[in-house]
Amino acid sequence: MVRTAFRLLTRDQIPTRLLCFSDDLDGMRKIPETVPSKEAMEPHLQKPLTAVPDPWTNEYPSFGDHNNAMLRRFLDTFGFDYEFASATEYYRSGKFDTVLRLAAERYDDIMAVMLPTLGAERQATYSPFLPISPFPAASSMCR
Repeated sequence: MVRTAFRLLTRDQIPTRLLCFSDDLDGMRKIPETVPSKEAMEPHLQKPLTAVPDPWTNEYPSFGDHNNAMLRRFLDTFGFDYEFASATEYYRSGKFDTVLRLAAERYDDIMAVMLPTLGAERQATYSPFLPISPFPAASSMCR
């Protein structure tokens, strides 16, 4: 709807595109009720979704890839014209490197904006960066 409104307001003078961005690098915070074996998923809690095995079909390399396929299938059902992007692919390819460096340089400025918007408990732990450690126990502490 937003894209159509923009197209109409600009009389097609400004091209648009719809980017469907999947935050598939987010950590698996809890085990979904729909997975066939919750016990098999427990060792993967807090891991990035694209590092968690596909619990349903093993057709996809990961839980994140499975979800991405379901999302694309849903969007395709409605005939959306979109580009699909994966956070995992963006980070691994370096597409975010320039912005991450800039955010690191401006860390104090970011914190000055963000902290007043958060409750006291979240202020104590907030960081604009969520590092992923190769050591599982350390990763859960970083999140």
